[in-house]
Amino acid sequence: MYKDLLWIFTQLPDDYIVLDTETTGLPDENGPPDIVTLGITVVRNRKIAESVEFKTRPQKHISEEAQRIHGITNEQAAEFESFDAQWNQIADYLKDQLIVIHNASFDWPILLDHVARFGLSKPPIQGVFCSQKAAIAWAQVMGLSCSHRGPSLDTLTKAVGVEDLRAKLGGTHGAKIDSQQTARAIEMMRCLGNISSD
Repeated sequence: MYKDLLWIFTQLPDDYIVLDTETTGLPDENGPPDIVTLGITVVRNRKIAESVEFKTRPQKHISEEAQRIHGITNEQAAEFESFDAQWNQIADYLKDQLIVIHNASFDWPILLDHVARFGLSKPPIQGVFCSQKAAIAWAQVMGLSCSHRGPSLDTLTKAVGVEDLRAKLGGTHGAKIDSQQTARAIEMMRCLGNISSD
């Protein structure tokens, strides 16, 4: 299983959080998209302890493509609470934690953009770990489909044999469920990396 290429996953702490977002679309000439939902899964002692989702009212229009991905319409999102009104709750989850994100180069800059836009303060954190980038070498030698960012969460889910939570929703993405899915995949990769070759 080329477990040596999963070494980095075995070095993760036993406690961390996984963050995921669903947005109004992709970055464009007007800057980053807005967050529509933000999911956090708390991992304690390598087990999922809690998962939460914050629904935030975007200032930008949700693209049709984004609506197809996460199923949230502009009408629905208009009823959500503003990002800044929920930031203290979100920040409490982030404080002093290692934050794991599948495709951190997408989600993390968007979060930082919101913090700056609303004049908020980012809490101290341990760092940000991109599970997608970390899985590239292993995925490539396993012959898995890989973009320049790394293997998708769906690809990893199938490859490591964990339950596909998205399948229960007909393939619809969700920030909470995707953060749970990432945590499950990471812990399975940690287990595969720790398997003795004796």
